[in-house]
Amino acid sequence: MWKKNFLFRATESTPLTESENELFHDTEPALDSAGLVLDKFLSVWVQGEGTEEKPSTFTNLYVRTAMLDVRKHVSLLQPLQGRSHQIKQLLTNEQKQFLRQWLQVHALHAWESSEDHFRDLFEPE
Repeated sequence: MWKKNFLFRATESTPLTESENELFHDTEPALDSAGLVLDKFLSVWVQGEGTEEKPSTFTNLYVRTAMLDVRKHVSLLQPLQGRSHQIKQLLTNEQKQFLRQWLQVHALHAWESSEDHFRDLFEPE
C-alpha cells in the first residue's frame, strides 16, 4: 500500500514540510479548549495501490481537521473524513489544485489509473 500525508494550515494552499505525524506526534491531547490559542490545520491522507515508493493507482482520500497550541504543545485531532461531500467542503479550491498537480507530476500513471470518483474530489467547487 502507498500512502502520503499533506498537512496544510487551514487557509494556505501549500502544505507544510512536516507531516501530521511529525507535527502532532509529541503533543498532549487537549481535554478542554479553554485558554488555548489554537492554529487550525487540514491533514490530507492519500492512499493507493503499489509500493511505498511508487503508487500504481490512487484509491482513497481522507481529510481531518487538526488544531495545535504551539506554545502549550497541546492538540485536538478530529476523526478522518472520507466521504466525498465532506472532503469537498473541507478543502479549498487552491488546496485541491495543489494536490491534483502534485499527484499528476509525481505519479501520472497512478493518477490516470485512478477511478473517476477519486479524480472528481479535486475538481473546484
